[in-house]
Amino acid sequence: MTDNESYNPWTIVNLVFHHLVEEGYHPVLGDSGHPGEPAAQLLRALGIRPVVGGTDERVTEQNRVTLAEMREKHFGPR
Repeated sequence: MTDNESYNPWTIVNLVFHHLVEEGYHPVLGDSGHPGEPAAQLLRALGIRPVVGGTDERVTEQNRVTLAEMREKHFGPR
């Protein structure tokens, strides 16, 4: 795996859950609400740094750049 390689975090969570079911377990994720944070904890336990919304970091960085350009255009330099 390279540093720039990314995966949809839900794909990884789904893979883990299918494996657990095949082993006879009955995994539950987010039984007390939205499963996002429990899924993120699972990914962290696997050594994977989750990205909000599963967005590729390159896309997130480009969004930051675009927003900064828009702010400067409309509000001037900081």
